[in-house]
Amino acid sequence: MLLYFLISCLSFFFLSKSLSLPPWASETKTLLSFYFSKNPFINTLQHPTTPDPASPLPHQMSILDLPDLALDRILDLLPPSGLCSMARVCSSLKERCVSDQLWDKHLMIKWGKILGPAAHREWKCHLSSSYHLSDSPHHQTGHPLGFAKIVSLIRSLSSVFRDDNKQRKRCASSLPLDSTMSCYLSLETGRFWFPAQVYNRENGHVGFMLSCYDAELSYDTHTDTFQARYPPHGRRPVAIEKGVTWERLRAAPIDASPHHLHVSDSLNELKPGDHIEIQWRRNKEFPYGWWYGIVGHLESCDGNLDHCHCHLSEMVVLEFNQYTVGSRWRRTMINKRDHREEGNEEDGFYGGIRKLSCKEEIAMWTRLWPSSILE
Repeated sequence: MLLYFLISCLSFFFLSKSLSLPPWASETKTLLSFYFSKNPFINTLQHPTTPDPASPLPHQMSILDLPDLALDRILDLLPPSGLCSMARVCSSLKERCVSDQLWDKHLMIKWGKILGPAAHREWKCHLSSSYHLSDSPHHQTGHPLGFAKIVSLIRSLSSVFRDDNKQRKRCASSLPLDSTMSCYLSLETGRFWFPAQVYNRENGHVGFMLSCYDAELSYDTHTDTFQARYPPHGRRPVAIEKGVTWERLRAAPIDASPHHLHVSDSLNELKPGDHIEIQWRRNKEFPYGWWYGIVGHLESCDGNLDHCHCHLSEMVVLEFNQYTVGSRWRRTMINKRDHREEGNEEDGFYGGIRKLSCKEEIAMWTRLWPSSILE
């Protein structure tokens, strides 16, 4: 309504200069001119000036004038790069933009599926080492979290975290190392190596097909892939693989060391057709990997489900159908009543078993199925 009134008044004001109007129109024009000269909003439109940044205009509205609920909603909708850009505006916005409440969501959306309890423990250890390094002269010459390496996501944040000591101290007070934002940025820059598991390790090497092994991972923001460091196998050195994609990663389903035998709690429930993962290692110096398989039928069973009693037997048949019939890796048997690590130096050692009930886990193994049968 106010906009309609202003348009009407302005139209009348300018038309009066070129038209012959009655005397009352001249008086109206004089009143309108007086109103416009006293209205700061109209003056700003007619005579725009460059405001002094240090002296805000008295009627200028700031984003900080918004109600807290509205401002929080705007910040909640921003992506990580937007939050980093907004943090450059002023100290008040920076304090809001680095809050854990905003960054918890972004951390969960991008990293939640591959960060397990082991990764969170490793982050705490990383924090301890970061606090220790923050007191060393070497650490004072660089950014605590490597912000200069943030390329695609937070290039604009570099001016917030400058190299001078005073600025860095202010940053440390507004962005604690143990904040969620710090964790997110450490992951994005690749500075934080975290534990997770990799499907079909070493670029899908035939010797690791349909398996999942523990590794330490570092993110490469340029390629949107990861570098994986696998623990040494016996006397073999650490294996490194680059270009690991997101689809080949998961958080460890069992929160335990890869050298520890998993105590299975679902052996008595196993029946033919169930999908499972089983620990296997080449020898006892090696860490376990998880291998995909299916519960099969005993040789005495014809496979007819109406007459099958395999689930009542103490022995369980495990089949790895990615291997050709007759392969020594195709089939094995375990005792579910007194299960422990079983095997030998020739065929390797079988450990604990996980029964798969999640459709997403089963579908993941199906997508990784090799294009040809393995020998």
